[in-house]
Amino acid sequence: MAAPSNDSTAPVSEFLLICFPNFQSWQHWLSLPLSLLLLLAMGANAILLITIRLEAALHEPMYYLLSLLSLLDIVLCLTVIPKVLAIFWFDLRSISFSACFLQMFVMNSFLTMESCTFMVMAYDRYVAICHPLRYPSIITDQFVVSAAIFVIARNALFSLPVPVLSARLKYCAGNIIKNCICTNLSVSKLSCDDITFNRLYQFVAGWTLLGSDLILIVVSYSFILKVVLRIKAEGAAAKALSTCGSHFILILFFSTVLLVLVITNLARKKIPPDVPILLNILHHLIPPALNPIVYGVRTKEIKQGIQNLLRRL
Repeated sequence: MAAPSNDSTAPVSEFLLICFPNFQSWQHWLSLPLSLLLLLAMGANAILLITIRLEAALHEPMYYLLSLLSLLDIVLCLTVIPKVLAIFWFDLRSISFSACFLQMFVMNSFLTMESCTFMVMAYDRYVAICHPLRYPSIITDQFVVSAAIFVIARNALFSLPVPVLSARLKYCAGNIIKNCICTNLSVSKLSCDDITFNRLYQFVAGWTLLGSDLILIVVSYSFILKVVLRIKAEGAAAKALSTCGSHFILILFFSTVLLVLVITNLARKKIPPDVPILLNILHHLIPPALNPIVYGVRTKEIKQGIQNLLRRL
C-alpha cells in the first residue's frame, strides 16, 4: 500500500510499520532470538502464576505482588512482540488507526505500572526487613488490593492523555511509521499539527511517574542496606543482601534501559535510527524474561512450589 502524498488531506485509517528502515535484511535473523525470548518470558511467567495459584503456602501478599508483576509482563509482551514477529515473518506491516493508539496506551501505561509495582515490592521488602514484627499487620491482603488499584489507576490515568493527544492530531505527512511499534514520537511526527504539547506531556508525565518510583525504590533499599549491615546473626546479612541485591539490580536494569532509550531517541542525529528501535523491542522482552527468574526462582518457597508442580505433571 502506498503512503499518501504529503499534501493529502484524506484521514488516515491505518499506518504501515517499517522495522529497521536501514537494515531490513536483519529482520529474519533477529526473529529467532526474539521468538526464544518471547517463549522464555511467557513460559516463565505462566509457570510462576500457576505455581502461586496452586500452592496454598504461596497465598501471601508478597507472592500476590509477584503475580501482578507477571501479569503486567505478559500483557506487555503480547501487546508488542507478536506484531513485530508478524512483520518479520509475514510482512504484515499495516496496523489500524485505533489499534495503533491502543498499543501506544498499553505500552505507556503498563511500563509505568511495572515501575510502580517494583516500588510497592521494594516497600514490601523494607517492611519485612526493617519492621519484621509489624509486617503481618501492615502488608495484608487488603494492602495488596489497594496497591493494585493504585498501580492501575494512577498509571492508566496519567498515560491516557498520550494516545488521546496523538490521536486528535491531523495526519497529512504520510502513514509510514519508521518503527516496529506505535510509539508516540514515531507516530506524532507524521502529523502536520504542532506536537510540542504532546511531546512535553509525555516527557513530564513519564519522568514524574518513573522518577518518583525510582526515588522511593532507592530510599527503601537504602534503609534495607542500613539495617542488613547491622544484622549480627551468622549468614543472615549475606542472605538478605543476596536476595535484595538481585532485586535492586533488576530494577536498576529496568530503569537504565529506559534511560538509554530516551538518550538514544534524543540523539537520533548521532545514533543510527535502528538502535533505539531495537532497544525498544528488547525492553519489552528482556525484563519480562528476567523478572520471574530473579524474583521467583531465587525464592526458596517458589522453587519448592515449582518442584511440587512438576511432580504433579
